[in-house]
Amino acid sequence: MKKLISHIKKEQAIGVIMGVIIAYAITAIAFIGAAIAITYTNLQETTLPAIVMVSVVVSVMVAGFDASRKAENKGWLWGMVAGLLYAIIFIGIIVWVADGFIPDMRQLTIMALSLVGGGIGGAIGINFSKK
Repeated sequence: MKKLISHIKKEQAIGVIMGVIIAYAITAIAFIGAAIAITYTNLQETTLPAIVMVSVVVSVMVAGFDASRKAENKGWLWGMVAGLLYAIIFIGIIVWVADGFIPDMRQLTIMALSLVGGGIGGAIGINFSKK
């Protein structure tokens, strides 16, 4: 484990954290846009789960893309790490707001979409890395 941690460069860790911060900015913009659309248009609240899932996928793809740009290799892995961090924080917020953890398929779906989306974003982002 110590060998693995010693190979992680500071730039890679910062890339993951910055990717997640950017992803949450995108998520916030998407959620605010959805709230405005639901308030001032005929858009129904039943569309919220789809809006959440699409914003999660887009956000984690951006997080994975940004995280892998600082990596030298294995962009998909760094993207998945960013996606996992995003999902853990997202589910933590859900637990905090819902006043307790009630495991269901939404949390598993968010976790799976975050890992896959982050991996895809990372695989794309490694090709744009600043080496």
